[in-house]
Amino acid sequence: MTPTHLAAAIAEAVELARADGLAVPIVYNSGGYDGLEALKLLEGYVDVYMPDAKYGPAAPAEKLSGVADYYERMTEALREMHRQVGDLATDGRGVATRGLLVRHLVLPDGLADSEPVMEFLAKLSPDTYVNIMAQYRPCYRAEEEARLMQSPTWEEIERVKEVARGLGLHRGFY
Repeated sequence: MTPTHLAAAIAEAVELARADGLAVPIVYNSGGYDGLEALKLLEGYVDVYMPDAKYGPAAPAEKLSGVADYYERMTEALREMHRQVGDLATDGRGVATRGLLVRHLVLPDGLADSEPVMEFLAKLSPDTYVNIMAQYRPCYRAEEEARLMQSPTWEEIERVKEVARGLGLHRGFY
């Protein structure tokens, strides 16, 4: 779920909680389809942004997620998130304290159009922390897109990692 519609309430709640002594990093988990106005409301309240970067520009985002402008909106949102919090920083225990942590789910048959996503992230910062996820499994309405009726192969997953490394990304992957 992307909580964009709750941005003002989140900012207010964080402000009140911090006034009462809350001292843990605030993590904003989203699908990457966030509005810039909402993100700007969150500046100073969110410590760690954890968005998805679901699709590249050639992916069938409208068919798969009902939004034709996913890539454009996602790249704008991630630029804003990075502007606010920078690259992911962790404490001595490896716990995220501030920054951007991006998730990308590899889909079968190249459906996510992963290479342009990795290119964008490398240009954003070669220190972008990228969780390249391999856990896609067909379910729900997958039969509506025949290529979604299988899991990605290990070769497809490794190819996305190779692309990321080749572009200079070096943090994350799994």
